[in-house]
Amino acid sequence: MARLQLNNLEKVYGGGFKAVHGINLDVEEGEFMVLVGPSGCAKSTTLRMIAGLEDITGGEVRIGERIVNTLEPGKRGIAMVFQNYALYPHMKVRTNLAFGLRIGGAKKAEAEKAVEEVAKILEIEPLLDRLPKQLSGGQAQRVALGRALIKKPDVFLFDEPLSNLDAKLRASMRVRITELHKRLKKEGMASTVVYVTHDQTEAMTMGDRICVMKDGHIMQVATPKELYDRPQNLFVAGFIGSPEMNVIDGRIDGTAFRTEGQVINLDEALAQRLTARPEQAALGVRPQHLKLAEGDNDALQAQLRSVEFMGHEVYLHALLDGREVTSVASAADYDAMDRSMDMIRLLPEPANIHIFDRESGHNVSLRAQG
Repeated sequence: MARLQLNNLEKVYGGGFKAVHGINLDVEEGEFMVLVGPSGCAKSTTLRMIAGLEDITGGEVRIGERIVNTLEPGKRGIAMVFQNYALYPHMKVRTNLAFGLRIGGAKKAEAEKAVEEVAKILEIEPLLDRLPKQLSGGQAQRVALGRALIKKPDVFLFDEPLSNLDAKLRASMRVRITELHKRLKKEGMASTVVYVTHDQTEAMTMGDRICVMKDGHIMQVATPKELYDRPQNLFVAGFIGSPEMNVIDGRIDGTAFRTEGQVINLDEALAQRLTARPEQAALGVRPQHLKLAEGDNDALQAQLRSVEFMGHEVYLHALLDGREVTSVASAADYDAMDRSMDMIRLLPEPANIHIFDRESGHNVSLRAQG
């Protein structure tokens, strides 16, 4: 395994379109880093530049002690797992697994031993004599993973490898990949991983750290918990978390936040923590922190529009000053509600309110962690 560094990495296409804007990212040895963002944010382009499948316009990719910008993919010490598995259809699984070793000069006995070891790790021994067309989606993805694993690369690159699987199988494969990485890391065998996905659930459940991207820029790099608890900007706040964070427009007035028709009193500690008091502000509060209230003078009046029963919790969708908000209530709290009322009262938890500068998008309620 090796450390991966992207230094001022840029990609400009013909016609002057700039896809990647001088990004900097350090991925430590053995770390599982996830690149996440919406379609078109350049996460796959970044991955392909690391792999050597896309030319680099500016900056550098460093793997270990080597700058690999001009090296062929096969000489970079990387292995890649693709969305479409990329297995050779005419070769049995064992031959698919051994192919990279054999063309690299490994002896037959050495390759066969490596195939048996990888097949045991991935629990695909019964599949070794099947053709790819005889495999399910999950089995094919494990074989693709094994073909990369057998190379013992410095860096693993995953390009949306689970997007073709159904939801249940995707969840199972998430667990399998992260467990495998943790086990190999414990044994000192894990490669550094860069994993691309547009699915924030995959990102939050798999990554040691997550790099959130938008339009070829890095918006924030942090652990899943820090991204959720301390989003640096409106984009990260809205992208990370499901249901997404509620954002309410208004302005700061002393120790209060005023919307068009209502007032939210701010916690004194929050008011003192503000690094700026923008003219156009936005208050952010996650649905889990926007609680049903009874008889509280500080509660907000909202018009209930729809209800989603999720089992142990209930999603309440409402209009607050014309803007949609979501509250997550317990099933017990929902049962205790007066169902005949169109209006509900909602109270943001003071300690979990974020204030954003609407113009710049920055979270002005964060102070540097000391």
